[in-house]
Amino acid sequence: MSATPFLLDDAIRRKLDALMLMGSKVRAGAIKGERRSSRRGTSIEFADYRNYAPGDDLRRLDWNIYARTERPYIKLLEDEEDLAVHVLLDNSASMNWPLIDDENYALPAESHKLRYAQRLAAGLAYISLNSNDHLTLTAINAAPDAQFGPARGRRQSVGMLRHVQAIGAGGVTDINAALTAYSKRAARPGVCFVISDLFSPSGYVDGLKRLLAKGHEVAVLHVLSPDEVEPPLVGDLRLIDIETGSPQEISLDAGMRALYMEQVATWRDEVRADCARLGVHYLPLLTGSPWEQAILFDLRRLGLVK
Repeated sequence: MSATPFLLDDAIRRKLDALMLMGSKVRAGAIKGERRSSRRGTSIEFADYRNYAPGDDLRRLDWNIYARTERPYIKLLEDEEDLAVHVLLDNSASMNWPLIDDENYALPAESHKLRYAQRLAAGLAYISLNSNDHLTLTAINAAPDAQFGPARGRRQSVGMLRHVQAIGAGGVTDINAALTAYSKRAARPGVCFVISDLFSPSGYVDGLKRLLAKGHEVAVLHVLSPDEVEPPLVGDLRLIDIETGSPQEISLDAGMRALYMEQVATWRDEVRADCARLGVHYLPLLTGSPWEQAILFDLRRLGLVK
């Protein structure tokens, strides 16, 4: 199966081609993107050097330095900027809901949390590469070397799509620990999209604080399944924690179901309040709704997409 049609069909890509990711709280870099700088200078005025990243224009490579050091450096110009874009995708076992396996892979993408999140991540990354921004895309429940990037340029889109489609769900993600670890190794501050269901025993606030302290502008895309918000079942049930495998016997009547729904609503309100207090963009999402609306409308409303 080709990665491109599964994640981004032609109609969606045409809509994304016209968009650009924006950062209102972070300073852009100094290499040519599709945005213009607010700083003064001319497009031929030299500013600095930075390390080469796949997708960079080789015409900007300083061949004299490469000949001396055998290390590739890109020339930076003062009035042309890019944006560092970080896409962090939670791929813990709880994102594999409703449960699918190889025999049930035809489940619509809009109804499955990880597939929904993959499309969000791929859409944001596609826009970033189209704008020649500095993209890093990371599955936070995987080894650091499993990330895609840093990369830039439209030529990287196919590789990015293949990378995102190959991401699977498994294990338990400590979101605080994962975000803290990423904040330590991410070289450039930028706009950081955290796509997660936020099911983490240690919480998420400390991790968000670490990203903010490093200068990132952070957006949380909170992905849940409708049946996690409004469970359709009642009666005597045996629930299994999808991440730990721990069982729990419960009797779910109408009163208990209403209490559960109230607590979930309270939790989502608390997440929203935490993000507002920290200065983090918050976007609650339910699978089943068209995923592209989050980018085309919701993130535009938040000022992160133009």
